[in-house]
Amino acid sequence: MGTKQFRYSVISLIIIGGAFWAGRTAYISVTEFVADEERKFDSKILVLQKQIAALGDEVMKITGENIRTALSLKEIQNRQDIKTKSQSELLTEAVAKVSPAVVSIAISKDVPQLEVVYQNPFGNDPFFKDFNIQVPVYRQKGTINKKVGGGSGFIITSTGYILTNRHVVLDTVATYSVLLSDGTQKPAKVVYKDAEKDIAIIKIDGTGYKTVALGNSDTVKLGETVVAIGNALGEYSNSVSVGIISGLNRSLQAQDSTGKVETLTGVLQTDAAINPGNSGGPLVNMQGQAIGINVATVMGSSNISFSIPINSVISTLKKELGI
Repeated sequence: MGTKQFRYSVISLIIIGGAFWAGRTAYISVTEFVADEERKFDSKILVLQKQIAALGDEVMKITGENIRTALSLKEIQNRQDIKTKSQSELLTEAVAKVSPAVVSIAISKDVPQLEVVYQNPFGNDPFFKDFNIQVPVYRQKGTINKKVGGGSGFIITSTGYILTNRHVVLDTVATYSVLLSDGTQKPAKVVYKDAEKDIAIIKIDGTGYKTVALGNSDTVKLGETVVAIGNALGEYSNSVSVGIISGLNRSLQAQDSTGKVETLTGVLQTDAAINPGNSGGPLVNMQGQAIGINVATVMGSSNISFSIPINSVISTLKKELGI
């Protein structure tokens, strides 16, 4: 190899080596730049996440909701279904709690027992004696004790005191018996009647009876769900109807079996069906507490019934029974 050729080779190696180191240095610089930018970006993301979390905490403090747990439409629907089921369960639990203490009241009295005989309407008139005319005539041949009506009530003490309406036990000649939820029938006596409030208290012998808890009718709200339980139509024990409170502090004029018109004030209005025979039964809230005594329905109307607020009765119960 000549001197000139050797010189060219050395120069070439120097150029190639310089290019390699320059390229390597440039690659390292670019890599470090990218890594540095990624670190800066990650740092910004971390700061942003902390700011979002802090904002979420502030929103949760103000509204009680966590924006980081937004519900899907399906989850919202599922929660609505659970809420509906819970309301239904509360309703059935309230009925199950109260029903054992709701009673049917049977009203009985001696009524004439009649028989039919056939007589000549002209008696011994000789002109008609040959015609043999006979017409039916009713005559009394004694009396028979017969059920003449019915109502409802609910047990308020374990010793057998029962709350009902005065108009249910109005007849002083009649006798009253109570049919318990287990089918047991017991004679009852009237111990208190209040014409002003249309309430009455009757008593059956025995102890250990299940009772209905008394609620607070002053806290009742319009639209609140309520249940009426009673002896519907005097035939169907522990019939249940559901409705809402549709009016507060109503005034009502009602006629009793004697034709006397009574005025009741401050009563609750409900669209729960209160049929004849339901009078005296409880109007119950979702907690299974009696907030009223079912008293009347507007005949010929649709879904207009009334209940005496339980708070208007409590003072009487304290005075008469000490409870």
